[in-house]
Amino acid sequence: MDQDANPWRGRDDSGEQGDTRRLFQIVRTGEPPGPTADAALLGFASDAGVRRNQGRPGAHSGPQAIRRMLAGLPVHALGALWDAGDVRCEGDALEQAQEALGERVGRILDTGARLVVLGGGHEIAWGSFQGLHGHLLRQAAREGAGRPAPILIVNLDAHFDLRTSRPASSGTPFDQILAHCRERGQPIAYAVFGISRLGNTAGLFRHARDLGVFHVEDVDMQERHLEARLADLDRLMAQAGHVYLTIDLDCLPAAVAPGVSAPAAFGIPLAMVEAMVRHVKASGKLRLADLAEMNPAHDIDGHTARVAARLAWTLLEP
Repeated sequence: MDQDANPWRGRDDSGEQGDTRRLFQIVRTGEPPGPTADAALLGFASDAGVRRNQGRPGAHSGPQAIRRMLAGLPVHALGALWDAGDVRCEGDALEQAQEALGERVGRILDTGARLVVLGGGHEIAWGSFQGLHGHLLRQAAREGAGRPAPILIVNLDAHFDLRTSRPASSGTPFDQILAHCRERGQPIAYAVFGISRLGNTAGLFRHARDLGVFHVEDVDMQERHLEARLADLDRLMAQAGHVYLTIDLDCLPAAVAPGVSAPAAFGIPLAMVEAMVRHVKASGKLRLADLAEMNPAHDIDGHTARVAARLAWTLLEP
C-alpha cells in the first residue's frame, strides 16, 4: 500500500500526558493470527449490487473512507486492531466477490477475532453470512452438535432487502440468506428495525409477512420508543444462540448520513441506532457485524464516514 493510499494516518499527541494513542498507531495489517480475541476489520469494496439494484454507485470506496475516519480515533480500551484489507469486486463479478468475502470472514472468525466488515453495498450481507454460517458449522462440528444454534439477523435498515428477482443485488441478500437456511434446516430469524413505508412496495411487505420477518417501521424507531425496542431485541435474542448485526447506513436521516446509496427522508436518530448496537453487543451473542452502503461519492464533509467510524469503533471496543 503506497503512502497516498494509506488511510491509517493521524495526529500524534505523544508529547502530551497519559495514553495519547490513536488507532492508526496500533493498527496492524493482515489477518489476525489465531487463537486471538483481538479486534479486526475487513473491507468489501463493491457497489456492483447497488448498480444492479438501480441505486447510486460509489459504495466501492466506502471501506477506505471509514478507515480514514477511524484512524484518528483514540484507542482507550482497545488493545490491538488488525486490518485485513479489502475483498474487491471487479466489474460485475459480484457472486465471485461474495464467495471470496465469505471465505475471508469465516477464516478470520475461526481465529476468535472480533470482526467488523466495512462496505460497500448491502450485497455485503450475503457474503458476510456465508462466512459466518461456515464458521458456525465448523464450530458445531467440533462441539459434536448436529448444526449451529438458531441464528438471529438484526438489520438496522430502511429496506427489507428481500427482493426475489435474480441475479442477486443489494436488494436481495436476506431473501438469499433465508432460502439458504431453509434448504439446510438451519433455524434462523430475521428482524429489521427502521423500515420505511415509502421505501418498500406492498409486495415486499407481503413477502416479509409470508417469511415471518419481524419488522418495525421508522416512525416507531424514535428515541421515545427506545425502551420498547430494547425489549423487542431482548425477546428476539432470547430465542437465538448467535446474532449477526448488519447496519445499513441509509437507516439514518439524510441530514446525518447523506453519503449512502438511498438517502432516508425520515430515518432513525443516531442515538437510537447506537443504543441498539450497544444492546446487541452487550448480549454476549454477537458473532459478526457489518456496515453497509457507505458512499463517499455523495458524502458531505465526511458526515456519513464519521458516523460509520463511530459505529465501527463502538463495535470494536472490548
